[in-house]
Amino acid sequence: MTGGTGAGAWAPAGAGAGPAGGLLVIGDVVTDIVARHATPLAAATDTAAEISILPGGAGANVACWAAHAGVGGGTDSGKGTGRGQGADPGAGADLRAVDVRLLACVGPDSAEWHEEALVRSGVRPILRVDPEAHTAKVISLVDATAERTLLTDSGAALRLTPDDWSDDLLEGVAHLHLSGYLFFADSSRAHARVAMKAARAHSIPVSVDPASAGFIERLGVDLFLQSIAGADLLTPNLAEAQLLTGLSEPADMALKLSHDFSLVALTLGADGALLAAEGQLLACVPAPPATPVDTTGAGDAFTGTLLAARLSGATPVASARTACQAASRSTTYAGARPYQPSARVPPMD
Repeated sequence: MTGGTGAGAWAPAGAGAGPAGGLLVIGDVVTDIVARHATPLAAATDTAAEISILPGGAGANVACWAAHAGVGGGTDSGKGTGRGQGADPGAGADLRAVDVRLLACVGPDSAEWHEEALVRSGVRPILRVDPEAHTAKVISLVDATAERTLLTDSGAALRLTPDDWSDDLLEGVAHLHLSGYLFFADSSRAHARVAMKAARAHSIPVSVDPASAGFIERLGVDLFLQSIAGADLLTPNLAEAQLLTGLSEPADMALKLSHDFSLVALTLGADGALLAAEGQLLACVPAPPATPVDTTGAGDAFTGTLLAARLSGATPVASARTACQAASRSTTYAGARPYQPSARVPPMD
């Protein structure tokens, strides 16, 4: 594999003065069923829980956080609320508005609800409705430590095909982001490769979030790495990086991956993130302290904010600092997107 366009730590196309360049995210839209339980699960009987139905999906979450960052959500402290209020003058990135678009596949059961939620978050949805599949659903079991276990029904999420792609989707786009979930099914993997090839033909940088260590293991590490070859930015978490490299030390993982990608941002949960480029460590960026309620989507908050910051022209380190703030803040309330009350509960088939 080779790193992507731009030397060093990924120089984003279109960064500079004025509005940030457009961001196209291709990924998954999911109906999240979040069950927070304060006691261990009791087999064969009831366990008390707080249950919420929320819009989610790694790709959709990244898009929402990128849009949120560009309207002032990337540098706030939240004053402990996690709801995007207040300002943090010590944040590392001066963010500008980002035109964020999301291409995804959903079922007819909740397409309208998801489209409304994306629009409220400032994202321009490009939703393909598959009449033969339901929208993806994830049951997120969140324990007393805020750690989550996911039960996933991919539904329509992995049913994008190359026929769903058009180079016109890249008009006004300065960066393409691909959710790793796309690479776990033949049709959506083929779609992702077509999109990546088109982006590179237009000198548009590409990022990939590996998304799921469990799915990578089932697919096969070699096939996954072959499929994402040519991406410029990789944003794995610790479990994904360990699987992709076979190494045990985070710094070694980041360094190894940085030989294949222009910039690697390895997220470490409460410990922040490691940045590496071209075989060199750039920084270890700490995460602000937080009292976690739900860690679902913290990595998506990091990635979306990082992309918005880089598109605004911020350095990798400043971008990661702002992204760590957003990720930390996202754990202080239930749900995987910037906080906002849901307008209505979606229909459930």
